[in-house]
Amino acid sequence: MIEVEHISKTYKVARRSAGLSQAVKALWHRQTEEIRALDDISFTIPDGEMVGYIGPNGAGKSSTIKVLSGVLTPDAGSCRINGRVPWKERKEHVRHIGVVFGQRSGLWWDVPVNDSFELLKEIYRIPDAVYRDSLEELVTLLDLEKIIQTPARQLSLGQRMRCEIAAALLHRPELLFLDEPTIGLDAVSKLAVRDFIRRMNAEHGTTVILTTHDMQDIEVLTKRILLIGHGKILRDCSFEELKAEVLGCGQTAAEQHEATEGRRGAEQDQAAESGSAAEQRKAEDGGYGTEPASGNERSIDEIVAALYAKYQI
Repeated sequence: MIEVEHISKTYKVARRSAGLSQAVKALWHRQTEEIRALDDISFTIPDGEMVGYIGPNGAGKSSTIKVLSGVLTPDAGSCRINGRVPWKERKEHVRHIGVVFGQRSGLWWDVPVNDSFELLKEIYRIPDAVYRDSLEELVTLLDLEKIIQTPARQLSLGQRMRCEIAAALLHRPELLFLDEPTIGLDAVSKLAVRDFIRRMNAEHGTTVILTTHDMQDIEVLTKRILLIGHGKILRDCSFEELKAEVLGCGQTAAEQHEATEGRRGAEQDQAAESGSAAEQRKAEDGGYGTEPASGNERSIDEIVAALYAKYQI
């Protein structure tokens, strides 16, 4: 269980005007500004839940993930994850978490992917039997057999992201942080990754915190949303409630929930089918088919943009 209580974190950022004279002046008189990245945030996430953590750039998402993973020490507040304080018991804590950053690689760039996996096995001290079972499962589910002997630098973005997810799950973590896991992926690869994340959560009870700007990822994978802005938790509710809040007199929360579950089921069916042309056409439309939206519906991105405007973030 993740228990976060009144966490705050402030950064000092240097400011100066452009030009050589200003650069020289800054050597003796540096101007700084305090940025409050996290401002008294609190939430609880039970084991096995998948949560979408959304907000615009600079809202505090990455700072939260860094605190939860033990990289940052907050200025105030407390955080316990399965009884451990991340920044005080970091070595033990990281044995139980997996982290995937879409913009950064956890693989060694110049060696084959399977060599990176072997190195991670030693770093995490994974027993041989557990490693073999995990590797076999991940290679099969993520379709890595043909690329596992290829150096990371020679992989396409979609191939590398599948390998990054496998690397984060080799040691079978209890908690998985996913930061933009489908960034840059084509539609079919997105469907495969989403289906894999759902399966890991269902079969292994892995707790997942998903931060992304792809709102279809959020709608399909998560039922609970944490909305952060200006370092504060603004909403903690279901995606259907957020939609109802924006739509106002449109669909009720129950109707939104029914529509969302229908989309989830449709995408699961698509992921299970073989790569037919019809499936690919649906995938290119976001996995939901090509039926036009009804008059009182708005796209997912429009709904989130309206929320950002409402909370002025």
